[in-house]
Amino acid sequence: MTSYPDPPAADRNPIGMPWALLVDLVLVVVFAAIGRASHAEQNAVVGALATAAPFLVGTLAGWALVRMRSHAWPLAVGTGIPVWLSTLALGMVLRVLFGGSTAFSFILVAGAALAILLLGWRWLAAWWARRTGFAS
Repeated sequence: MTSYPDPPAADRNPIGMPWALLVDLVLVVVFAAIGRASHAEQNAVVGALATAAPFLVGTLAGWALVRMRSHAWPLAVGTGIPVWLSTLALGMVLRVLFGGSTAFSFILVAGAALAILLLGWRWLAAWWARRTGFAS
């Protein structure tokens, strides 16, 4: 089994694997649930999971891409960017393939919301790590 070196201190995150992946997946479901609630959709839990499904596939693909290319887990903001882009792009493509809509305004709102959620927690974790000395 190949061993990879620890990430530089600036890339360390107090939320490690597998918790970081779980955080991303939960936040994607939260994104879908908020979107459904803002449109007064029914079937809150099942509907949110169905709406989130294409974006969850995109999230997992983003994680795999980062892992394959850099041999690191996408825990930092920089390595989170491909996860965010994959979540958005692949999520939109799959949404269309399964009969959903992707109005331009939805793409913009989804992109902003997913960036805040998927990159925001990484930024907060890095800030917390620096503040508490975790990254030293």
